[in-house]
Amino acid sequence: MAEVKLISLPYEASLAVLFPLVSDLPYPILLDSNHAHFQDTRFDLFSAAPRAVISAQDDNHQLEWLTEPCLDLQPSSNPLDTISQIVDQMAAQPWANDTSIGFNGGLLGYYGYEAGRYVEQLPRTVEEDVGMPTILLGLYGWAVISDHQSKTTSLIITPWCQISEDELVKRLQQTPVNPSPTFSLLEPFKANMSAKGYKQRFDQIQAYIQAGDCYQVNLAQRFSSPYQGNPWQAYLALKSTCPTPFSAYIQLPDGRAVLSHSPERFIQSHDGRVESKPIKGTRPRGATIEQDQALAEELLNSEKDRAENLMIVDLLRNDLGRNCITGSVKVPKLFHLETYANVHHMVSTVVGEVDHPSHAINVFQESFPGGSITGAPKVRSMEIIDELEPHERSVYCGSIMYFSCNGQMDSSITIRTLVADGQSIHCWAGGALVADSDCESEYQETFTKVGNLTHTLEMEFLR
Repeated sequence: MAEVKLISLPYEASLAVLFPLVSDLPYPILLDSNHAHFQDTRFDLFSAAPRAVISAQDDNHQLEWLTEPCLDLQPSSNPLDTISQIVDQMAAQPWANDTSIGFNGGLLGYYGYEAGRYVEQLPRTVEEDVGMPTILLGLYGWAVISDHQSKTTSLIITPWCQISEDELVKRLQQTPVNPSPTFSLLEPFKANMSAKGYKQRFDQIQAYIQAGDCYQVNLAQRFSSPYQGNPWQAYLALKSTCPTPFSAYIQLPDGRAVLSHSPERFIQSHDGRVESKPIKGTRPRGATIEQDQALAEELLNSEKDRAENLMIVDLLRNDLGRNCITGSVKVPKLFHLETYANVHHMVSTVVGEVDHPSHAINVFQESFPGGSITGAPKVRSMEIIDELEPHERSVYCGSIMYFSCNGQMDSSITIRTLVADGQSIHCWAGGALVADSDCESEYQETFTKVGNLTHTLEMEFLR
């Protein structure tokens, strides 16, 4: 009978230390919780050299087998259908019922924001200049996992693994060496909207709100800089200054990369229980303890922020209700404070249950993208975003996720996320606009949200 093999390794609290040992393999990916700062996160993992890669861009998608196929899939015109087929066949594997580990082989990768076009009928008027796949997932047969609850690190090898056990163990026994910094920014980050351009878009959204088209729209602007070198160095610099519970690094074969430092969970699934934690409401950190506490209390007591948060909670209750068991969708936490390196956030928790763990992928895909970064109603807000934002969001406001053969899933919303496209490195920041929003404060909030990222890279790497 095919089984999963677990090989014990010395416990490593930060898998970013070991990740360079496999980063020369195809499609390496690291899911990195910065556990030292966020004690409620349990698993970190990395892998590379997937069995297959699923990618989608525009109206095309493909499943590329890098080794002998291990699944029998039917052709589909929609990549989400192909992914659902893969998940169904993953659940049928002999080792699929082992839920003692978070990941026992399966899918790792990202859904870009524009993957929402595979869920809903949406326009395509923004300039698509980043060039990353809209969806990029690998079917991985092995992983290194740190369980911070049990303080263990293990090498997980499934029957799908195409690298020998000896080679993997030999790699992981080497002394990790980070190369000297080779990353550099060639110019300061520049926004794709001026203050005047932002106000024009703000006023248009207010007109849509007054006309009854929508009652909340998340408007984002993009910041870009040309760069040279290895984006991994930029990731490490940001990891130390911007610790978050949903960090990730994904490297494409041509040197392009995704560097995510997200504080926000999208959807998690464990044994059929799904959970989403939308963020809506932000304040900067204070310069003193007293000022910091005052800003936190101001956020928690803000009627405007509570109203925005509640709008998204209701949206998510509807999204989860599409696939969760009737009556199982609940809100155990409403308007909860979470604090990060540069901001306070207001966070709520929405939960539900599915009738089989593998069906959590349906909750994920039919709730995508997360309502906290679109607005409400979701589809109309996304139409307005497409109309008003000048460039694609790419991986930003999408999701980085894993879906294991055993039905366990976790995913982030890719805010505080950068994309290195080989020539320029991009990051984005946005905020929810409602009827009583103030243009100047909303515009400045985008700089607050992105400041830790851009300032860190400019201070360390601007030449």
